[in-house]
Amino acid sequence: MSIPIPSRQLFIDGEWREPIKRNRIPIINPATEETVGDIPAATAEDVEAAVSAARKALQRNKGRDWAATSGAHRARYLRAIAAKVSERKDHFVKLETVDSGKPLDEVVLDIDDVSTCFEYFAGQAEALDDKQKYPVKLPMDRFKSHVLRQPIGVVGLISPWNYPLLMATWKIAPALAAGCTAVLKPSELASVTCLEFGEVCNEVGLPPGVLNILSGLGPDAGAPLVSHPDVDKIAFTGSSATGSKVMGSAAQLVKPVTLELGGKSPIIVFEDNDLDIAAEWAIFGCFWTNGQICSATSRLLVHESIAAEFIDRLVKWTQKIKISDPFEEGCRLGPVISKGQYDKIMKYISTAKSEGATILCGGSRPEHLKKGYYIEPTIVTDISTSMQIWREEVFGPVLCVKTFSSEDEAIELANDTQYGLAAAVFSKDLDRCERVTKALEVGAVWVNCSQPCFCHAPWGGVKRSGFGRELGEWGIENYLNIKQVTSDISDEPWGWYKSP
Repeated sequence: MSIPIPSRQLFIDGEWREPIKRNRIPIINPATEETVGDIPAATAEDVEAAVSAARKALQRNKGRDWAATSGAHRARYLRAIAAKVSERKDHFVKLETVDSGKPLDEVVLDIDDVSTCFEYFAGQAEALDDKQKYPVKLPMDRFKSHVLRQPIGVVGLISPWNYPLLMATWKIAPALAAGCTAVLKPSELASVTCLEFGEVCNEVGLPPGVLNILSGLGPDAGAPLVSHPDVDKIAFTGSSATGSKVMGSAAQLVKPVTLELGGKSPIIVFEDNDLDIAAEWAIFGCFWTNGQICSATSRLLVHESIAAEFIDRLVKWTQKIKISDPFEEGCRLGPVISKGQYDKIMKYISTAKSEGATILCGGSRPEHLKKGYYIEPTIVTDISTSMQIWREEVFGPVLCVKTFSSEDEAIELANDTQYGLAAAVFSKDLDRCERVTKALEVGAVWVNCSQPCFCHAPWGGVKRSGFGRELGEWGIENYLNIKQVTSDISDEPWGWYKSP
């Protein structure tokens, strides 16, 4: 299917502007390996223009045009954006399927979630009005205190390629709801729908400069955004290695950051489960989004008493997954995002073999797909906890399996990782599920499921999976400064010093 890719420029101050250096980056369709278009490549000079536009928008009319307006005023824009995305849903779905290689059925859900997220944070913006001048009870009647919630300022938003528009929305929606202005830098591997989103902003009349969108390479555009002295906060989603660099750069200016980084999430399957139900969730938790999920439950821990039968079911479920062009009806696994990612994943599989692991199924290119960055869904067994594939984030359709004999051992194995984004536990014993949930060192736990995510609930990790929370009422707090205001309401002198 040939989908024309719009040729866009950078979106700065409500206008489409050619990059100052006029560079562009090719768009490679991961399903065909063909070049299907290109995107503008921003550099530090473009970052300067975008940050300047965002600062001007923040301060325009002393903030009365955006930052100091009511939450209800900003909510009207967010709802208009939600409606416009829904109206143009088919357009966004086709573009993102081409750009990312995700199965079309998944992208449909993602774009629906974009609209839902803007609607949700419109409600959060309205709720913000009721929280202004929130009273603080003091122990002295002479003083009265309240709290103001004010936008943190100009924010830099750096989003990944696995959920291109949705993950950008997780940042844009709460930032705008809070009254911030923003510069978005999406991943250069999947920027098409984020650039198209600029047209939505203009169509709903979003004030110029409130949101600016710069596609480009990380070192050329992302790094100058992070280090810019006029950017008040950075929200970043990506690898732990890059997140460390972002944190280090921001630290030079004592700039706050929110980091949602990598993961190597465990899924624990106890012996008292319906094996087919658990097996389907286990493969969904790892192979959804072509295996490219930071929260992928890619370390399967299964009780030794059911391991043989469960793994057999797992293989049978996996072999029925339809691997195809993402536009084909019923596609459940498409290509990974790029040649670089394909090579990296295949290297992980090769190293696992050399270290003594068994590739139970998958592990290579599907025979019927000669072009595209396709990798069969892969199950790896006979693993030791020291193996690279068990310890490092693969970010591909690779599920590692290990057995355990007791609840304590399962928890110990689950927590034996540098990451702490998410985990899943399967058992009909809900008391056991609660015990394990409390013991797991992660930011999110799924009970008898894996991967459902809603914009109403907080999202984020611990350890090297980052810190801070996106989504829910916690998401908007990321973009607010809390200001204490205390007044002396007495007419009496303070009386601490002797009167002259």
